[in-house]
Amino acid sequence: MPQTVKPHRALRLTLWTLALLCAATLGFFAWQNFYPVRAAEQWRYQVLHRDVAKAASLMPLDDGSLMVSQELDDAKGSILRIHPNGTREVVVGNLSKPDGMFATRGGWVFSQEALDSPVSFLKDGVVTELFRGQNVQGLWDDGKYLYAMEDRRDEGRVLRYRWSDQSLSVVRKGLDEGESIIRCTDGRLLYTKKKEGMVRELTEDGSDPVVLAKLNQPTFLMCDERGLWITEDATHRARLLLIDKQGHRQTILSFLKAPQSIVPTARGTYLVAEGGRNRVLELLPAQHENPR
Repeated sequence: MPQTVKPHRALRLTLWTLALLCAATLGFFAWQNFYPVRAAEQWRYQVLHRDVAKAASLMPLDDGSLMVSQELDDAKGSILRIHPNGTREVVVGNLSKPDGMFATRGGWVFSQEALDSPVSFLKDGVVTELFRGQNVQGLWDDGKYLYAMEDRRDEGRVLRYRWSDQSLSVVRKGLDEGESIIRCTDGRLLYTKKKEGMVRELTEDGSDPVVLAKLNQPTFLMCDERGLWITEDATHRARLLLIDKQGHRQTILSFLKAPQSIVPTARGTYLVAEGGRNRVLELLPAQHENPR
């Protein structure tokens, strides 16, 4: 006669199976969270600042201090200034998901990635509202125009604000999760489409050709003499990529957690906001003398 499993034994086996599945799941997410960031050959990194809540945009200042936007929601966000001696001060508080920042006209413009929130100008301690948008993230200023990207599902726009008369125009609409916009050294105006995993060029004729594709949630862009830098806003195993002038793609940092902006410093290094781990990293060429 076939043997039957007693009810209490079957229940015990079920509970053990569920416990093992839960342990494996927790172990996987712990591994994803704590697995160390890896740098490519010829590069290394160090943690410059910890406990910077949801670090997003970075702006090094001439006196050695650093401006950081802390992308918290519900008026809990802020723009923080970290001084060279490590002391911190809140420059602007009560913000909802402050994200993009750009230095211009002797001050800074900054965005808030929340519905019907202003893009503002900060100068000499005074904050002035320039215009309002929906979930504005990336900013770029060329002196004449201020460009702003709305990060929305299928309804995102590229906005263009003209400083001379404070007029606002819509350059593109119907974008799906556009996040960053930047003018590169070759003159191209590039922007990211996060959900589609691509970078496009903003062109006068509206064709907007694809520059790069098959990326994993690309967010911030930065151009310099080395090429085009791209961070991937993925929760796990995100990367910092560099596409050189010849078009070769290289992974400079891997196993990041929701990295945001990357900016150069006067020391010949780069700073990367790793929002998923609430910290700011400094990226250095391998032979670079440690500046700290």
